[in-house]
Amino acid sequence: MAKNTLSSRFRKLDIDEFDENKFVDDHDEAVDKQGPDGTEIDNLIRIYPLRDTMTAFHLALRNPPLNTKNPAIKERALAIVLRVLTSFKSSDIEPAVKSLDRSGVDLLMKYIYRGFEKPSDNSSAILLQWHEKAFAVGGLGSIVRVLTARKTV
Repeated sequence: MAKNTLSSRFRKLDIDEFDENKFVDDHDEAVDKQGPDGTEIDNLIRIYPLRDTMTAFHLALRNPPLNTKNPAIKERALAIVLRVLTSFKSSDIEPAVKSLDRSGVDLLMKYIYRGFEKPSDNSSAILLQWHEKAFAVGGLGSIVRVLTARKTV
């Protein structure tokens, strides 16, 4: 005859576990340091006889805080990158941009647009120079990728 249909054994599976809208951040941000190291970059920029801005530029772009939700970390990283970008001479901008790969140019464009959001004294003119050189290397695709990206710096 008919079996008992009141069994609840099939209810042991938690379907909420597979919901893609339910996000649980397992990664602890305090454990690893995110963003560039400000003291190392300041030392590279400020020592005048050596003044290795190219190394400081690559160090500033090396560890972007893309996956963090902490605005303080993002602001600190932005300040460091803007300090590096404003320390360049106009003639050194193009070789610096050409030394980056496609994802590096996209990251630089993210920082440039973020710098446009909060301009400081003379930063807009310098950022426009960087934007011109980054656009020449990355093209229109770089701008589109930056403006449609979900992860910001």
